[in-house]
Amino acid sequence: MMAPILKEAKDKLVDSATIVKVDVDRNREAAEQFQIQGVPTLLLFKDGQVKWRQSGVVPVNTLVQVIQQHVN
Repeated sequence: MMAPILKEAKDKLVDSATIVKVDVDRNREAAEQFQIQGVPTLLLFKDGQVKWRQSGVVPVNTLVQVIQQHVN
């Protein structure tokens, strides 16, 4: 469900952010490290720190806005 939203966000953000999708079923260490209990869970990193976290589907415009706030 998030795949088309992430693609659209990437298209809108061009090169100002990198979007990575991680399969937590195949990467259980990442799920444990970031305490992911529900899918989807979105994490925004800047300088190695988690700056924003949201569980559940996020509309593309909201996602782009959140990312842009942290990029600038």
